[in-house]
Amino acid sequence: MGTNDTPLAEADYIAATADELGRKHGADRAAALVSQKALFQRRGRIVLHSDRLVLTEWSDTSPLVLTRADITAAETRFTDLYGRFLGGLLNAGKPLILSTAAPSLGDIYLLINRREFMETTDDRQWEKRINDWRKG
Repeated sequence: MGTNDTPLAEADYIAATADELGRKHGADRAAALVSQKALFQRRGRIVLHSDRLVLTEWSDTSPLVLTRADITAAETRFTDLYGRFLGGLLNAGKPLILSTAAPSLGDIYLLINRREFMETTDDRQWEKRINDWRKG
């Protein structure tokens, strides 16, 4: 797999935690109909290594680094926090949701390589990639 710490995969992301999405209301949701960046204010690169998943620029001070044990599930689906109306009518707009073992972090909603006008992402490919990686 990744020798010399060469990434297995890498892409752009925008993200928010379930808690952050739950705090978004009226104006933010209306703005999201134009651009998802109104809801997903974290952005950077998602980088998959052989031993960890890194979300660069997660906070002002550091990236978010997750191990296999930190991620309890990875799936693309619409939820009450981010549904079909906001995500687009196509299944390609479903967010990738990483459930984590950290109670302080909870679920992370990701849109990977989101193409604004097409309302598509690479989330389904990343769901498979992360689940394969989690299995070792």
